Amino acid sequence: MLRLEWKQFYQVKEGQTLREIARAFCVSEFLLAGLNGLQGQPATGMVLQIPVERGNEYIVRAGDTCELLCGSIENFRKKNGVGFLYIGMRVIL
Repeated sequence: MLRLEWKQFYQVKEGQTLREIARAFCVSEFLLAGLNGLQGQPATGMVLQIPVERGNEYIVRAGDTCELLCGSIENFRKKNGVGFLYIGMRVIL
């Protein structure tokens, strides 16, 4: 069966941060950085690949776990690009 993979790209505008771009596309900062090999903030004019995985943003609270938020650690990693949480962290559900 033929499977098409949809990709989206975005060119960074002056003064934009990784967090702003991630929030605009409803993706995880960690996933966006990992996919594009970023160690810091993106440079103006840089073209970023936007992850296909999207969802609703949530701010982690005390007692939350990866499994509680996304059903399994694997789903959490797929949506967020990491397998850990901390209070106040913005994640995608």
